[in-house]
Amino acid sequence: MSSNAYFAELRPDPALRRLVLWSGAALGAAGLVACLYLPLPIPVRVLAGLAWAASSVHELARLRRAWRDCTALRVSADGSAAVCGADGGWRPAALPGGGIVLRRAAWIRLRTGAGPVWAEPLRGGCRKSPDWRRLQVVWRHVGATGFSC
Repeated sequence: MSSNAYFAELRPDPALRRLVLWSGAALGAAGLVACLYLPLPIPVRVLAGLAWAASSVHELARLRRAWRDCTALRVSADGSAAVCGADGGWRPAALPGGGIVLRRAAWIRLRTGAGPVWAEPLRGGCRKSPDWRRLQVVWRHVGATGFSC
């Protein structure tokens, strides 16, 4: 296989996405409780709690919207990436720093166009998936030096 055509194509894991959303909701609720027990006057605590709740809901909704528009992810040997939308079309994506690829799990940060950055949780295994093996190879060679934003 030519190195120009070398890429990894992965599908997101719905169970990992649910885990991230549910843990985000639980931590948002815990933060709300913490805001309500701050040693401040009651109106300030209520405003802090409302601001925290609004921020948490906004962030989770933004993440869910980004995930709805990502049915597959393709990382090429040159460090470029593309995201397959719900319509089946591929569009270019940037890979800002902060992503990590481990032996069986990955947390890849993405940005399409001028939109916000989101993270895609992935899991796989080298023995079961050639694409997972390719992702690890690409990440070792290009990811360690950083991707362009």
